[in-house]
Amino acid sequence: MRTATLIYNPVAGRQPRRRERQVRDAATTLSKSGITVKLAQTSGPGMAQQMARDAAQRGEGLILVCGGDGTINEVINGLAPGAPGETALGILPGGTANIIAKELGLPHDPARAAQEFSNWRPRRIALGQAAWAVARGDSREPPAVERRYFLSVSGVGFDAYVVYKLSAAFKRSLGVIAYIIEAVRQALRHSFPVFVCEVNGKELRGTFATIQRTALYAGWLRLVPRAALFEPQFRVCLFKSRKRARYFLYAAAVLARQHLRLSDVELVEAQKVSCTAADSETRIHFELDGELVGELPATFEVVPNALTLLVPEGRFQHG
Repeated sequence: MRTATLIYNPVAGRQPRRRERQVRDAATTLSKSGITVKLAQTSGPGMAQQMARDAAQRGEGLILVCGGDGTINEVINGLAPGAPGETALGILPGGTANIIAKELGLPHDPARAAQEFSNWRPRRIALGQAAWAVARGDSREPPAVERRYFLSVSGVGFDAYVVYKLSAAFKRSLGVIAYIIEAVRQALRHSFPVFVCEVNGKELRGTFATIQRTALYAGWLRLVPRAALFEPQFRVCLFKSRKRARYFLYAAAVLARQHLRLSDVELVEAQKVSCTAADSETRIHFELDGELVGELPATFEVVPNALTLLVPEGRFQHG
């Protein structure tokens, strides 16, 4: 009988008690398919990453994760790039945005997604990786370079500032709506500092950028025409204005899927993007898969063949 470790975040999403029941129902469903599931519950930041690393080092061939995009991000960082190719990752939806689950067309309910497990197939995919400098305790030493993988989206500038200001309790209580409320609140007071992105040998200036492997952003908005999940590149959407009123126009245009017609919005494809604050004294944040990570300067690169992901059969067949 095949075995799998199912890593789950008990507080992901807005109904943790219901989530716990769904996870156990999913485990029961998988057991009927001949899979012995070991439940591994996280209890704090970083645990999902360590659990995934430990499971891969034990030689387990299947790791499942049920949680939000942040929990999934921890798991891929536990697996890539050190996990052997035969260690596959399967995703059961759970959390606030669930970008990758929606991208793969998975049912929102973890137990229903588990019912489709027999139709999932392993596929090697690329990941995004961010690298940035972090000051050491001893100021005489050069900064350390941190690196972290991401599966879906990195946001630079305004988006990351919204994540920075958003309280965890507010996010848990209202889900995606909390992001919308906080974005409106910050659009009325943010200074929209400029950063410079070096992309394909060109320098582009903006105040907000998404560096995407998936087509969806924030779980439901489509900023780029199609996903790059099975392609070795990013799709980068750059918003250039510093004007508050313009940001409300951006929001309306995004909802109407007309933002790429605006003269100060640019879409580019690239394998590497380097971003630096135009004013070196200004702090500009970036996030990975919805989690605040660091500040500019930072470099984002595509790492080919980094992870084995279980994908519904026929999904992105020609991707």
